[in-house]
Amino acid sequence: MPLAKALAAQLLACVIIAVAIKAGIVPLRPIWQPALLQGLSAGLLATALRSERWWLPIHLAFVPALALAQGLDLHPLWYLAAFVVTALVFWSSYRTRVPLYLTNRRTAAALAELLATRAPGHMLDIGSGTGSLLHAVAVRLPGWRFSGIESSPLPYLASRWKSRGCDNLSFRRGDFFAADWRDVDVIYAFLSPVPMSRVWSKACSEMPPGSLLISNSFEIPGVRPVRRIVVDDRRRTELLLYRPTSGKGRTGR
Repeated sequence: MPLAKALAAQLLACVIIAVAIKAGIVPLRPIWQPALLQGLSAGLLATALRSERWWLPIHLAFVPALALAQGLDLHPLWYLAAFVVTALVFWSSYRTRVPLYLTNRRTAAALAELLATRAPGHMLDIGSGTGSLLHAVAVRLPGWRFSGIESSPLPYLASRWKSRGCDNLSFRRGDFFAADWRDVDVIYAFLSPVPMSRVWSKACSEMPPGSLLISNSFEIPGVRPVRRIVVDDRRRTELLLYRPTSGKGRTGR
């Protein structure tokens, strides 16, 4: 379980640094030294436990951030507010293992160019985040209908705010696996490697013939994309295009 791995890495790193301080190997002061070493230890332990890569910066920064905050002498309510905001943003990420990824402008432009080559239809963004992507393409393609599903409350509210005055754009909050994909012509997914097999199975069982599944960066295990679009951005983003097929949800490479 991802959360159990994270807790194990943090607690074991704390024990290691506590023992090192007790033995005189690591000085207690200044506090940032043991804090940084704890973060590094937690990151290494998380790697050894084969945690997803997006956990690494969290492990590296967690205790150092606490040490920094302690030095700022903040009121306890600030910590509560930070916790509430974090929970509203990431919500069920610990369970789904899908962090909040935001699609950049160049990728949105590449997607809009791709959709412009198809007859207008309905595109669904599963895990739509703050709605920035859908808003960008909806403005460019008024003949299309765009919708997004997001489970985290704060990004969902942000997306609803952005959709004001955009008649071909809508958002709802919920679980995209529980939604009906039968009227969807194109699905866009910027998730993580974890749910991609399940996304493919659902797409194959529900999406109509001729539909398209577009995954930002993450491949579907055991399935060959029909096309790859490399975006001209700093990280060379890849849009992976798949054609869902009814019946079997997997095809060999």
